[in-house]
Amino acid sequence: MAAGFIPASARPRGLWPRVKRRVAAAAGPGAQGVSPKMKQKGKIKASDLLAVMRCLGASPTPGEVQRHLQLHRIDRNAELDFSTFLNIMYRQMKQEEPEEEILRALAMIDRQKRGVIAAPELRAKLTRLGEKLSDEEVDDLLREAKVGPNGTIKYEEFVHHICLPSVDY
Repeated sequence: MAAGFIPASARPRGLWPRVKRRVAAAAGPGAQGVSPKMKQKGKIKASDLLAVMRCLGASPTPGEVQRHLQLHRIDRNAELDFSTFLNIMYRQMKQEEPEEEILRALAMIDRQKRGVIAAPELRAKLTRLGEKLSDEEVDDLLREAKVGPNGTIKYEEFVHHICLPSVDY
């Protein structure tokens, strides 16, 4: 079996219509970003792949999208069917591994290497560094965290919990 191949029995049924709805909702009414032909043929233009992947939560760079297209021998002006799209998304999501990235970042903060971080320190990092979260967003995250009696969070358990896919059905 080829690497990244998803057998038909493992593919979610009815996913392509959900993909189209999410892309359309993210693009907004009258948006120019995604080809309207996607609704008609069940295919997307290769030139729309970056926008579609980002609408679905992936974070590919233009170079990564180009490599995916080259791997599948797809011209920039060609169209992708759902099977090819699934394989590309699978490879991209496998490559990104957000859980590992977050764990590495938190491990760098954990100077004693105890596997815990103080809740106030986590709040400060989330509201002041990188893609800053609002206080309300951090409150929501910390409500999901199991804060110990000494005000610390086991970050490995916390990251695993927040990286679980959300149920949208």
